[in-house]
Amino acid sequence: MKTALIQFTAGEDPAANLETVRQMVRDAARSGAAFVLTPEVSNILSSSRRHQQAVLYHEADDPFLAAMREDAAALGLWLLIGSLALKTGDSDGRFANRSFLISPEGEIMAHYDKIHMFDVEIDETETYRESAAYRPGTQAVVADTQFGKIGLTICYDMRFPHLFRKLAKAGATIITAPAAFSPVTGKAHWQSLLRARAIENGVFILAPAQCGQNGPTRATHGHSLVVSPWGEVLADGGDAPGITMVDLDLADVGRSRRRVPSLDHDREFEGP
Repeated sequence: MKTALIQFTAGEDPAANLETVRQMVRDAARSGAAFVLTPEVSNILSSSRRHQQAVLYHEADDPFLAAMREDAAALGLWLLIGSLALKTGDSDGRFANRSFLISPEGEIMAHYDKIHMFDVEIDETETYRESAAYRPGTQAVVADTQFGKIGLTICYDMRFPHLFRKLAKAGATIITAPAAFSPVTGKAHWQSLLRARAIENGVFILAPAQCGQNGPTRATHGHSLVVSPWGEVLADGGDAPGITMVDLDLADVGRSRRRVPSLDHDREFEGP
C-alpha cells in the first residue's frame, strides 16, 4: 500500500495551513498514494488561546475538515487528518485535539481525541501546559479499513505503551502517531519511542510530523517516520517540509508476530 506522510510548518492562520495541506495531499495523490497522513494540529499551531478562540470552529462547521473530506472523495484515497484543534462548547472553553480518519468516499470513519496531555517542564525556557487549552479524551479508537485495522494516537500518547498495547490487542496492524514534537525531546526520544512501540506490538507506526519554526516561540522537530513491525525505520522525513512516500508490505505484520509472538504472551500479575 503506497502511503504518504505530509510534513509541513503550520502557523497561526488556518486558511493558509489548509491551502498548504491541500496542495501537498494532491501532490501525494499524483504520486500514487492510497493513504495520506497529515501531522498533529494541522489547522493551527498557536500559543495564544485568545487567537484560537477567534479563529477555530466546532467540528460541524470547520472548513478545514470539510475541505479534507471533499479532497479525499475527489482523489479517491484514505486520509488521516493527524489532528485538528476544535472548539468543544465545554464550559471551561478548552478545545479538542482531534484526529480524523476519512474514507475514499469522504466519510468520517473514526475520530479520536488525544488522551494524554503534554504538561512538561523541559528546561527553564521551554514549558508546555497542553491541558490548559485542551481537554483530554477518554476513549481509545481502532478503525476498520479495507487494508486492516488502524489504531489512532496523537504525539505525547507515544510515551504510554499500555495504550498502544490495547490498540494492538484490539486488532490494529497500523498505529498512527501524528505529532508536533518538541525539538529537544524529539532529538532525544522521538525515534526511540516510535521504534519501541512498533517492536513491542508488531505493528507499522506511521508518524507524520510538523517541522521548523512555527512561530516566535514555537518550533517542531520534524522527522516524520515510518517504522516497520520489526522496528526498522523505513523512512525519515528529515527536518524540512515535504512528502515522505513508502510502499508498505502489510504482510510484514504477520511475519513479525510469528517470529516474536509477544502479543500472545501477556500475563496477569499482582503487585507491586
